Amino acid sequence: MIKNNARGIINTTNSPHVKLKSIDLGDCQWTEGFWADKWKQAEKVMVPYMGNLLKGDIGHGLNNFKIAAGLKEGKHQGEWWHDGDFYKWMEASMYIYAINKDEKILNDLDEIIAIISKAQRTNGYMSTPSIIDESIKPFSNRRYHELYNSGHLLTSACIHYRVTGKTDFLDIAVKHADYLYQLFVPITDMLKRFGFNQTQIMGLVELYRTVHDKRYLELAEQFIDLRGTFDIVDDVTTEGYPIGDMVQERVPLREETEAVGHAVLALYYYAGAADVYAETGEKALIDALDRLWNNLTHKKMYVTGAVGQTHYGRSSRLDKIEEGFIDAYMMPNMTAYNETCANICNAMFNYRMLTLTGESRHGDIMELVLHNSGISGIGIEGKDYYYSNPLRKIDGALDYDKMNVEFPERQPYLYCFCCPPNLVRTIAKSPAWAYSKTENGIAVNLYGGNKLETTLLDGSTIKLSQKSNYPWDGAVQITIEECKADSFELLLRIPAWAKGSLLKVNGQAAENVVAGSFAKIERNWSAGDVISLEMPMEVKFIEGHPRIEEVRNQVAVKRGPVVYTLESADLPEGTNITDAYISSAKELKPVHKPELFGGVTTIETDLLIRKDKLESMYNEVRKPKLETFATQLIPYYTWSNRGQGEMTVFMPIIWD
Repeated sequence: MIKNNARGIINTTNSPHVKLKSIDLGDCQWTEGFWADKWKQAEKVMVPYMGNLLKGDIGHGLNNFKIAAGLKEGKHQGEWWHDGDFYKWMEASMYIYAINKDEKILNDLDEIIAIISKAQRTNGYMSTPSIIDESIKPFSNRRYHELYNSGHLLTSACIHYRVTGKTDFLDIAVKHADYLYQLFVPITDMLKRFGFNQTQIMGLVELYRTVHDKRYLELAEQFIDLRGTFDIVDDVTTEGYPIGDMVQERVPLREETEAVGHAVLALYYYAGAADVYAETGEKALIDALDRLWNNLTHKKMYVTGAVGQTHYGRSSRLDKIEEGFIDAYMMPNMTAYNETCANICNAMFNYRMLTLTGESRHGDIMELVLHNSGISGIGIEGKDYYYSNPLRKIDGALDYDKMNVEFPERQPYLYCFCCPPNLVRTIAKSPAWAYSKTENGIAVNLYGGNKLETTLLDGSTIKLSQKSNYPWDGAVQITIEECKADSFELLLRIPAWAKGSLLKVNGQAAENVVAGSFAKIERNWSAGDVISLEMPMEVKFIEGHPRIEEVRNQVAVKRGPVVYTLESADLPEGTNITDAYISSAKELKPVHKPELFGGVTTIETDLLIRKDKLESMYNEVRKPKLETFATQLIPYYTWSNRGQGEMTVFMPIIWD
């Protein structure tokens, strides 16, 4: 039974173990600058273009539902998990509708939901591959990804209800969740290993928060409890898909000490566990998540916030894994997998940890992903996609004809389409990540031009506006436009990189401004009060841990939250990216270029180009012949938008 009208992106309004509560969808809108431009592109280009793909004969997502509903002849097309990808696109559409209120979006969704309802089996089962092909028995093999489809169905339906108030999609979700409860709660040997791609945990918790049926929370927790409690053997339910660490089933979550296996599976799992903790407050869960966060962030994450070091490999326990984590500090650049979905999941996990703990370090990682590896998977025009996001590309080094999802350039459509809608829904929902509600106030999580109109937890109204050209500029100005007369707090996240930040209220300096924490200002506020934050935006060299062999004696360049890269398009013709050296003695000059990539700040510098070539695998060391070349570094997320070419984030450095 629905008991409240809270409309948070993850609805933590009544979650007892959350320090930072969600604002409602539509409460915040980007108004100018970087994120306003990205959101507007999502509204006008990304979501409509993707919809045309998925509703047509290329993406075939809607066709699958039509065939399952008996409205069209044909066979299922796309990956087993294509339903879930379609639900993600629907979710993105709802985030857009939450702000622009375009009735065309709503009417389109109404028609789609009617088709999904007709496709759903009477017992609540909903996954089109099995409905279309009756030889595929429901829940006979986990490689069919039925629970992945389930999780995105439940989440999308909850968002649809919160945004529209309509219950038609929610009714489908409830019917399906009831089916899952009846199927899985009697724990059987046949089904105990099915919860491997754990989107259903998040979906079930969100459904619990929406309709307040505790069975859904119970089932979500059961999917966590079962992992790592059974013998790891091949059986009929796992045939055709790796087992063990690949799907995080070797060690129970509460005992796990390292991030293992498929990166997307792992991070959906951790995000789901964070949702469960928000409701139960079980200490063993949050302790495990904190251990895993530290292992992931400090031993297995790239400088861009990307995760999932390899396409194929072995876990530290020697299980075969794909698209995921290997040993600590093993961080290949050129063959880095870094699936776009995994990077987005890293942001999703950190957003949840931010809400649970109130610790700004989680907001820092969320911000890092959003400005780098989270959006590098889509082209500047908003229509072409990458699945993987390496940190170096060398012409001829990879045989793309033998690779599954990697391509030398972004593609207008990917047969495995999980990443594009994940990326686009993240941009569409980004306004809802910008702020959170504290016990008596507001926390500022992300910076950029926006306006916020919401109610504090005591029901009082607050309106404020933020002006900033972030991330190209570190200046932020927040103006209170309406608020209650009683004292309340504003928390501003001071990123760990922003040492020396200055915070003022109406021109008076605030105290306790510490990089890597939330700066707290509590006072009686009035309309017209202005909070100004100045974050230093020096260009910095970033070096890796000594155990990261791939980047020894190399550096990356970072300014604020943005990581930079060098492309061969900015080098003399015929120059290999591996011939470029960066010098500590040369100026690194930020230059904003409105005409480049829709408007970015580049870093201009003089690189050193090696002119003598190394032909052998090993060569006697001689002083290299170096020539100076004036060029630019571009934001990592913009690479591969000027045709095929080479790229590198880390460069060898000459210390002068």
